[in-house]
Amino acid sequence: MRMPVINRFAKNDRALSGRRVAVLAATAAVLAGGVQVLAVDTAWAASPAAAPTAATAPAAAHTGHLQAGLHMTPSLSITAGGPKVEIPVAVVNFTGAPYQDVKASVSLRGIVGAAPVGLGDDYLTIEAHTPQGGWQKLALGSSSDGWTGAVTPYGETLQDGRAAHFTFRIGLSAKAASKASHVQVSIDGDGDGQSADGVLKDMAVSPAPAPKSPSKPAPTKPAPARPAADRTPAAPAAPATKAPAATPTAAPATSAPAGTPELAQTGSGPADTFLAASAAALLALGSGVLIAVRRLRPQR
Repeated sequence: MRMPVINRFAKNDRALSGRRVAVLAATAAVLAGGVQVLAVDTAWAASPAAAPTAATAPAAAHTGHLQAGLHMTPSLSITAGGPKVEIPVAVVNFTGAPYQDVKASVSLRGIVGAAPVGLGDDYLTIEAHTPQGGWQKLALGSSSDGWTGAVTPYGETLQDGRAAHFTFRIGLSAKAASKASHVQVSIDGDGDGQSADGVLKDMAVSPAPAPKSPSKPAPTKPAPARPAADRTPAAPAAPATKAPAATPTAAPATSAPAGTPELAQTGSGPADTFLAASAAALLALGSGVLIAVRRLRPQR
């Protein structure tokens, strides 16, 4: 009996479908395994082997501490209310290893007798010289034992065997002299958080000079009062009357008789007398010479 064509295709299709499913499942399994292998290989290639790390040398250890003190300043003195005083500070490194952040600090406290006295903002100002060349006013900190001080706002790298230099400027108000007879100054420093060995110095405080009062001109003494008799006004003097000038009276002119000429009036003066005397002397001299010549002439 023949099977209908439709049923036969249906059976063949079911058989083919089963074989197709088996082939597809095997193929999927193979592909999945290949993908996993590729993923593992890719991950292994992407993570390079870690390079061996070189052993880091241990940091050099510091032996001792930094040394802080005054730089080329044997003594300190200041005038209360006067000009500010510069305090140069040096921090020296002889510890055998460098420091990365070295700073300096200065602290002050007043002394009255033997007792310390704190100096606050009303009495004390501290400034630091900056690398740019100016002065920066520093914020002050205080301690329970009377110290008031400040730290430089910047640090320096300091190699072994070298020194870092800082400069502070101190000012005291005029009323600080009445509060403290002298001032103690503490110079300190630190490097990378390690305190330096500092020094303690005394600073003499001089009182502010008294302001000079302007000189007053000496008072002028009033003139002594005159007695009443002297204060009466004097009568004005009468103007002096001049005597009338005498008018010379001319002598009456005498008229010469008619027909006689008028001769000029002559008189002997000093010059005429001298000429007459000279002429007489010359005449006498000439006569004497003539007589002498005649006597000396030989007679014939």
